[in-house]
Amino acid sequence: MRFPVVLHTDDGVRYGVTVPDLPGCFSAGDTFDEALDSVAEAIDLHLEGLVEEGSEVPVAGAIAEHRANPEYAAGVWAVVEVDVTRFDGKAEKINITLPRRLLARIDEYARAHGSTRSGFLADAARAAMR
Repeated sequence: MRFPVVLHTDDGVRYGVTVPDLPGCFSAGDTFDEALDSVAEAIDLHLEGLVEEGSEVPVAGAIAEHRANPEYAAGVWAVVEVDVTRFDGKAEKINITLPRRLLARIDEYARAHGSTRSGFLADAARAAMR
């Protein structure tokens, strides 16, 4: 999942990072790149804590939604990719029956998007959980 983050600096070198979609999740780094690396780890740890408490992984909003917040006015925006699949729980195999034409359309769509039927269905299931 892609999380928008906002970076702030007082000296143009070291950066503090805030994750607007995860209240209380923040990080810092001695360079811009280090700040992005450290916030990815902070997001992962924050999500782990949420899931352990029984909460769901929040859906990340768009940068445009957060830009209006005056707290982030002087910040630089970036997006950090975090793999949230480990928070979906253990995989469980199920058998389903679908109409042949629907399966053909799923296969066609998946192929056109560089995926497979199972990959497409797994992505669709994860999206439905959010």
